[in-house]
Amino acid sequence: MSLSNLTESQRSGVTELFRKIAPVADELGELFAAGGHQIALVGGSVRDVFLGRIGNDLDFTTDARPETVLALVRDWADSVWTVGIDFGTVGVRKDGWLLEITTYRSESYDPASRKPEVSYGDTLEGDLARRDFAINAMALRLPSREFVDPHGGLDDLHARMLRTPGPPERSFDDDPLRMLRAARFASQLGFTVDDAALAAMREMAGRIDIVSAERIREELNKLICGDDPRRGLSILVDTGLAAHVLPELPRLRLEIDEHHRHKDVYEHTLIVLEQAIDLEEDGPDRVLRWAALLHDVGKPKTRRHEQGGRVSFHHHEVVGAQLARRRLTELRFPKDVVADVSRLVELHLRFHGYGTGEWTDSAVRRYVRDAGHLLDRLHKLTRADCTTRNRRKAQALSRTYDQLEERIARLAEEEELGKIRPELDGNEIQSVLGIPPGPAVGRAYKFLLEMRLESGVVGKEAATEALLAWAEENGLTAAGE
Repeated sequence: MSLSNLTESQRSGVTELFRKIAPVADELGELFAAGGHQIALVGGSVRDVFLGRIGNDLDFTTDARPETVLALVRDWADSVWTVGIDFGTVGVRKDGWLLEITTYRSESYDPASRKPEVSYGDTLEGDLARRDFAINAMALRLPSREFVDPHGGLDDLHARMLRTPGPPERSFDDDPLRMLRAARFASQLGFTVDDAALAAMREMAGRIDIVSAERIREELNKLICGDDPRRGLSILVDTGLAAHVLPELPRLRLEIDEHHRHKDVYEHTLIVLEQAIDLEEDGPDRVLRWAALLHDVGKPKTRRHEQGGRVSFHHHEVVGAQLARRRLTELRFPKDVVADVSRLVELHLRFHGYGTGEWTDSAVRRYVRDAGHLLDRLHKLTRADCTTRNRRKAQALSRTYDQLEERIARLAEEEELGKIRPELDGNEIQSVLGIPPGPAVGRAYKFLLEMRLESGVVGKEAATEALLAWAEENGLTAAGE
C-alpha cells in the first residue's frame, strides 16, 4: 500500500516517524537491501506512530536468519546483544535507539508444553498473519517506506478495536498469553475486544494454564499499570481468565460488603483502585495499585452472618495479607513487592481504630512505625478505601484522616518518626547492664523500644534509669538471666 493511500493525518504521522528515526531506519534498510535481504518496521512501533506515541524502542522484522543479521549489523551498530537469539531476535543499539530485529517467524505451543515452538518464515505477509492483533500486524518496508496492512489494522485503530488477524481460536491456541494481552491492551489503550475474540477467550480460558507464571505476571503488571485497569480487569473476570490467573478477584463478586452500600466487594475494589490511581503523584505506582486491588481479598474467607441480617468480615485484613502474599509469590513477583503489598493489605484498616481522634501520641507513633517506608502509600490506600455514597460520612472520614496526618506531621517535627529507635543501642545496653551479647540484650532493647513509643524522647539519662529498674525487676545481672 502506498503512503498516498493514507489520510493526511496518517501520512503526517509516518512522516514524523521518519523525521525522528532517520537516518537509523534508512541506513538499516539500505544495509539489508545491499545484503539481499528484506527488513521492515513492524508491530507496536507502527501502531504507536498512528497513536502519536513514538518511543526510543523500535521493532523490525526480516527474512534474514539471526546469524546473518549479526553479520550485517556488527560493524554498523554501536553495540549488539543476543539474549533472544534462540527466538530469532538480535538486539542493537545505534545512536541512542534500541532496535530489536527478529527473523520472520511463527510460534505455537504444544498442548502439554509451556514453551513456544519457533519456526522461521519467508515472507513479511506470513509474519504479520501470526501476530496477536491486527493493530500490531502493520509494517513499513525499508528502505522503500511502503506501508503494509493486510489485515485492516489501521481500520481497527480508528475503531479502537482489538481483533485477531485470523480466527481467534487459532491465534489463542498458538499462544494463549494473547488472551491476557487483549485485556492488557484494553487497559493501556482504552480499546474494546471484538465479540469473536471475547467468545474464544471464554471458551479457551483454561488454555492459559500452560503459560509460565513469569509471563502472566508481566501482562498483569502492564494491565494494572495501564490508563484504565478496570476495563482490562473486567475482561479477565467476564471471560473466566481471572479464575485461572487471579482467582481472588472474581470471588469478590459473591460478597456483600459490611456497609451494604455497594453491589458487591468486587465493584468496591475497582472503585478503590480507581481512587488510589487518582491520588498518584509520579505516574503508575504498581505497589499501591496491587494493594488497592487485593486489599479486601480476605473477605470471602472471613464472611459471617450476624444478628439483624448484618454481615461481618472480622480480621479480613490479616487473612487478606496472607492471600495477597501467596498469590504474588505464585506469580513470581520480587520479594520486596510481595512484602510491601501484603503489608499494606494488613494495615489498610488500622486507621478505622482512630475514631474521632482518641489515639494517644504513642498510638500515632506505632502507626507510623508499623507503616515504615509505606506510610505515604498507606495514606493513599486508606483515603481511596472510602467509597461510601453518603457525602457527609465521606467528608467526616476525610477530615478525620486530615487530622491524623496533621498529628503525624507535628510529631515528626519533634521526633524522627520514621526512624524510631530506643535511646540506647545494643552496645550501650550491654555496657549499662554489664551483660554479654545474647537474648537478654534483645529483651532489654524491646523494653526500651516500647518505652520510646509510649513516652517519646526522654533522654539517655532517664532511659538508663528505666533500663536499670526494668533489669532489677527481671533479675538481670552481669552473668545474664
